[in-house]
Amino acid sequence: MSTNALQLLEECITQFQQGRLTEAQLQNLRSAIVANGANRQSLLYLQTATTSVTAQVIGMLMVRDGEVSDGPFDYADWPYKTVLEAINEGWRVIRFPVQLPVGHTQNTHITCEFILEKWG
Repeated sequence: MSTNALQLLEECITQFQQGRLTEAQLQNLRSAIVANGANRQSLLYLQTATTSVTAQVIGMLMVRDGEVSDGPFDYADWPYKTVLEAINEGWRVIRFPVQLPVGHTQNTHITCEFILEKWG
């Protein structure tokens, strides 16, 4: 819920406790909640070589404003070099990678994929 909607909710609770809550106040709160619902979920898929949030990101995909993007071509321009950097920017992990079997060789690469979300 947006800050504005939360403030309106707190005001409505106070007015209700004082017996002064009006229909107009509830209508304003509803409008703020509906406007907040217009926010879209963004998804961030980050691939790493290990399940550690501090491992270097080796691949990414972003879904923002209904558009899918592989992000910048140049690694130096990627917005996040680790999953932890994305978390520190407000992304929430919604799926951690599963632990894979240990039976890989030096010639194969294990990729772990974190999925993160952000609303706004």
